[in-house]
Amino acid sequence: MTINEKLATVQTKFKSKKSRFNSFGKYYFRSAEDILEATKPFLLELGVSVTIDEQLVEAHGLPIIASTATISDGKDSISASALVGVDLNQKGMQVPQQFGSASSYGKKYALGNLFLIDDTQDSDAANKHGKAPKAKTKTTITSKKDPAYEKAVQYITAGGKIEAIKAKYNLSTEVEGMLNTL
Repeated sequence: MTINEKLATVQTKFKSKKSRFNSFGKYYFRSAEDILEATKPFLLELGVSVTIDEQLVEAHGLPIIASTATISDGKDSISASALVGVDLNQKGMQVPQQFGSASSYGKKYALGNLFLIDDTQDSDAANKHGKAPKAKTKTTITSKKDPAYEKAVQYITAGGKIEAIKAKYNLSTEVEGMLNTL
């Protein structure tokens, strides 16, 4: 079996649970450790090893960790990489924690790239951190004095329908009654 076939076997049979919980964002995610644990059954079965190498690089004065995940059968190997910037302005973290956080992300994404792990359901990409999108609130027209009332009158007298106004505005019972008589 070639290294390509061995990697394809891991990619198609790979299963890793999201065992970590982010209490701030209220979501589960998988870590590099979870991914590595899930690869262990394949190591002896396929005669492969998985390694991760990291290198600190710099781009435009910013520290970046380049993580490379490699699967090898001793003769051939296939690698995938990920680049993660180190946020030195992350509040509440010491410098070692900032580098450790970037390292963890880099490892996770390098492994994800190697094993074709689809993280579209992971909240890293779509996380709202527990905040629902704010619903757009409609303005309420409560009297003839509201600036929107005159616009509503002009709209209806030009042939517009009250349903369209109600889609955009809330109407008090009094205003709705006045607009219906136009």
